[in-house]
Amino acid sequence: MKISYNWLKEILPANFSIEESSTLLTGCGLEVEGVESFESVKGGLEGLVIGEVKSCIKHPDADKLSLTTVDVGTGEILQIVCGAPNVAAGQKVIVATPGTKIVPLEGDPFVIKQAKIRGQSSNGMICAEDEIGLGKMHEGIIVLPDNAVVGMKASEYFNIQKDYVFEIGLTPNRADAASHIGVARDLAAVIRTNKLIETGKDEKLTLFIPVIKTDFLKNENALSFPIKVIIEDAVACLRYSGITIRNVKVGESPSWLKNRLLSIGVNPINNIVDITNYVLHECGQPLHAFDANKIKGGKIIVRTAKQNEKFVTLDHVERNMQTGDLMICDESNAMCIAGVYGGLTSGISEKTENIFIESACFNPISIRKTSKKHGLKTDASFRFERGTDPEITIYALKRAASLICEIAGGEVASEISDAYPVPPIPAIIDLKFSFLDRFSGEVIDRNVVKTIIDSLGIKILSEDNNFLRMEVPLFKVDVTRPADVIEEILRIYGYDRIPVPEKINASTPSVKDFDREQLQNKIAKYLSDNGFNEILTNSLTKSEYVSLPGWNADEIVNILNPLSQDLSVLRQDLLVNALELVQYNTNRKQSDLRLFEFGKTYFKKNNKYVENYRLSILLTGNRQEPSWKIKVSEVDFYMLKAFVWNILTLCGIKDYFENEIKGGIFSSSLAIKKNEDILVQFGMIEKATIRKFDLKEDVIYADFNWDTIVKYAAKKPVRHLEISKFPAVKRDLSMLIGSEISYSQLENIAYKTEKNLLREIRLFDIYEGDKIETGKKSFALSFILQDDKQTLTEQQIGKVMDKLMAAFEKEAGAEIRRGV
Repeated sequence: MKISYNWLKEILPANFSIEESSTLLTGCGLEVEGVESFESVKGGLEGLVIGEVKSCIKHPDADKLSLTTVDVGTGEILQIVCGAPNVAAGQKVIVATPGTKIVPLEGDPFVIKQAKIRGQSSNGMICAEDEIGLGKMHEGIIVLPDNAVVGMKASEYFNIQKDYVFEIGLTPNRADAASHIGVARDLAAVIRTNKLIETGKDEKLTLFIPVIKTDFLKNENALSFPIKVIIEDAVACLRYSGITIRNVKVGESPSWLKNRLLSIGVNPINNIVDITNYVLHECGQPLHAFDANKIKGGKIIVRTAKQNEKFVTLDHVERNMQTGDLMICDESNAMCIAGVYGGLTSGISEKTENIFIESACFNPISIRKTSKKHGLKTDASFRFERGTDPEITIYALKRAASLICEIAGGEVASEISDAYPVPPIPAIIDLKFSFLDRFSGEVIDRNVVKTIIDSLGIKILSEDNNFLRMEVPLFKVDVTRPADVIEEILRIYGYDRIPVPEKINASTPSVKDFDREQLQNKIAKYLSDNGFNEILTNSLTKSEYVSLPGWNADEIVNILNPLSQDLSVLRQDLLVNALELVQYNTNRKQSDLRLFEFGKTYFKKNNKYVENYRLSILLTGNRQEPSWKIKVSEVDFYMLKAFVWNILTLCGIKDYFENEIKGGIFSSSLAIKKNEDILVQFGMIEKATIRKFDLKEDVIYADFNWDTIVKYAAKKPVRHLEISKFPAVKRDLSMLIGSEISYSQLENIAYKTEKNLLREIRLFDIYEGDKIETGKKSFALSFILQDDKQTLTEQQIGKVMDKLMAAFEKEAGAEIRRGV
């Protein structure tokens, strides 16, 4: 939301600088995210002055150039070469002297320098409109009236307006501050409170809110153009006020009004629409102007739309309205989507002579749903979604009508129509000072508290030493409880005034059983220590991902009112978010990635919503940075497998087995199971999925079912044993086995056969080729044996190796090659 500094100063004529007001506004909850300068003419005509052409002769060496002398009020006559055909002696002109920065209507700014043009010195430039941003004309220089004062700054002559604009990050609960008056109210409260605390003097600051003259409403023909208002849905429309104005002259707005709107980023359209926008940003009440001649039957009907009712909005788009969408209609047709967007045929045009001004208060929930449903965001819907003040509709209507009569020459043609079925009752809130002290952590002076409450427009009904009873104005839509009042008090008082205690007492819950969070932190630390970056992605994602392998369209969880098409469903895996992040980094030449994420996936099964907690790990790119002494190698399946095994070990999970799985999101993958539960599936992502994210490099990915991991994780911490004092020994075996036998099968056989002395198995050679029979392969394995109590003898080692060879021969059909 943009707030003009000059506009703010008009409403609150106190002494505050731009820097001070930025700090004060941010401190009271209206965070100033940036400050920009504004000039009604780009560049502000800085350095340009009014000059008088003293002489003008033809350039001796150029037919289309003139040699002039110009007085710019400095006492020195400047010689300037000019190419304009209309330059002549005696003219008052705009001059850019050397060193002046010129900001043209189009193109880049440039600096005027002393130069020689066809052999003649030129000490400046006589300017045309487009050269200094005043207009589009370039046929000749600007010629000013004879009464223009030589030496006067051009910025003063053309009354160039300069302003500073605050960009305020307005939170959704602060509907009361969605206007210049609302921001000025908060700023005045802070300034008054600060002065009271610092000096002990309470000086109430008065906001200069325009007073509406009522005599402009008195018209002998006031009932000549009445329009009746009928509210059919009093829940969606709390109040609807309107007035008719006739004989308006639609045209361009005066400069002050256009500049005021331009400063806050609103483009002027015509005087009627500009006035409604001006009042909106001044007091926060959205208005809408209809061409009164197009309102059939002389009636405004506020009703909900029919299912699939067609309506064409101002942007020429035909929309299918839905039941529940609130519409503003006449007896025949819909004219406007209430509080959101106007219709194409009922708006103001150059031919409009009579207008009907709408000032209403709509249900925030109704407007929010309609706005999101149709993807329409306007200044009006921004305010209606947050809640507007039903008590301000008449004031805003009179303010706009007064300006229209003044600027557009209109005259009131009706009484004010005001349909207000059920006026809301202001909230009555009781606040105990003891609750305020406990809640805030400090005893705030009671006079300061009451001053803040008064400054914010909250009325104190009764009080004593321990208690305040207050009536909250309807524009404070978020203040409904004592805690809300305390929040109002503290943000004006200043959170930085609340001292931080030297000692903070806190009780931490004791975890008697298994600590799931501690296990997750342990794994996260392990991955971080090994070069992984943890990511946190949005659970909402694109509906187009439903077509990806591994997603089930029948189990998709759709969002009823999505923020956008890119955030319309809940994810069914963590992969799509990770691949989006890989794509983002790869496009920026960062392709060596190690990522992990803990997060939830979502499904709808048998009309019930199911959440699964997952851990995802992703590798892509190279193992390490390229170096002259290290051979570059890419990440691969086995690198990820090592991380997967280590995670299972850290979780204390044993006695699992592996299965190869094809299909789904992987081109090929390995699943590690315990009993019938899948603990983790990992492998290389299939190429079709990679291509959808415009990725070329392989992506290695692991998907842990973290809920299942927790189920089987050791409930006691993994024990770390002292390094054995006795040496380990290594024995190798070479064997011929069937091609269908996997290494994991041999590993399972070995650990099952020798549980005491076998510490580790290493596969150091594989051979398949024409030197051995078809359907066979050769494995060479190393076995690490160790006893923690004694040094192993050859006899003990031999017995273990004999047991292992016998087991391999019996269970895997291995042919053992002795003496390897």
